[in-house]
Amino acid sequence: MYVPPRYEETFALTGLNTGRQRQYYWVAMLAPPSSRKFFSYIIGIDSFPIDRSIILTILLGWLTVAGWQAFAASGGYLSGTIIQGLIVMNNPDYNFERWHGTLLFWAVILIGVLVNTVMLSLLPKIESVILIIHILGFFAILIPLVYMAPHGTASDVFTVFVNGGGWKTTGLSFFVGITGNVFAFLGSDAAIHMSEEIENASINVPRSMMASVVLNGTLGFSMLIAVLFCLGDIESVVETPTGYPFLAIFQNGVQSLGGATTMGAIVAVLGVCATIAFVATSSRMTWSFARDHGLPFWRHLSKVESRSSIPLVSVLTTVTISCLLALINIGSSTAFNQVISLTINGLYASYLIVCGLLLYRRLTGAIATRTVYETNAKIVTEPASGETDVINLTWGPFHVPGALGVGINVVGKSNGGDDEL
Repeated sequence: MYVPPRYEETFALTGLNTGRQRQYYWVAMLAPPSSRKFFSYIIGIDSFPIDRSIILTILLGWLTVAGWQAFAASGGYLSGTIIQGLIVMNNPDYNFERWHGTLLFWAVILIGVLVNTVMLSLLPKIESVILIIHILGFFAILIPLVYMAPHGTASDVFTVFVNGGGWKTTGLSFFVGITGNVFAFLGSDAAIHMSEEIENASINVPRSMMASVVLNGTLGFSMLIAVLFCLGDIESVVETPTGYPFLAIFQNGVQSLGGATTMGAIVAVLGVCATIAFVATSSRMTWSFARDHGLPFWRHLSKVESRSSIPLVSVLTTVTISCLLALINIGSSTAFNQVISLTINGLYASYLIVCGLLLYRRLTGAIATRTVYETNAKIVTEPASGETDVINLTWGPFHVPGALGVGINVVGKSNGGDDEL
């Protein structure tokens, strides 16, 4: 919840160059001069709008690219295996095989690539429909579940802790188990990587990020509380053959196979829709980093198809990587999940570095303040009071000033560090 405000400030801070809005670019802008060469070794390479000796491209660029590639794969995996779970729930005689889940995984990824290539012109309309399904689906699941399911007590929900993994302490169990929950908070930076295709990006991207956090935070927390009160017997829910406890919660709650299937299908459809966005964002991230010469075969990956203006090679590369990662699931779903943990580790590491450097620049007074008036359409700024260098930084239109901004920045940085751990 604290990462998006930091990213919105950073986006607005460097928003005049919306074509370069990526984590590795922000680090190049925000890092102190004394450490840029170090960061340039681990974060970046070649052709960048700042001197190459002070570029920050490989570590953060690779972390972000790898994280988003894993994110696209995770979307396909979750959607495909949820569909497989629905099959198990409706057909007890079905012989569950992991390679079936991989085939469903590929089908979901194929939908993502079709929408991002053949149907790209319809993507804005499709996204609008997805938003409607997202909101209506929330109520279609919440209302029957809360109305029909037996409810637990507030004491059970808020005071009972279960160490189901047999870890030495409940605290250790909490931190091991939080990984999956933290996954749901990823992707707040998705709009940033699409900024070159968004009108008036320096204003609309921060607004969309905050709207996403407020909307999904409210819906997600409400659904979490409802599911916890309607949980029922924990042991039976966890041991469900579907592989997804929420499907068992739906079925136990509404006591109807058809109703539970419909509720689960809504989640599966939203997962497929999310995968479409994951493919779009991860391909743009790959294309952008290749354009800055940060990836092997960058000449090919940075190409844009002339007729449709689609980075087709990057889209196909993203899909190929996802399909290859899906093969791991055939051998071991645990191994696949460990590889996909790159999503959390990579993206939260990139969040952490950017938030840390923004905090550094804020505390050292190295960012110029933006005045409230304009003269002949030229924004007047007051000089930065602290450390300055050849990169001029000025607060953009989205800025949380004073102690409140520092506090949010500190919490965002510490939160990113915990999540990465």
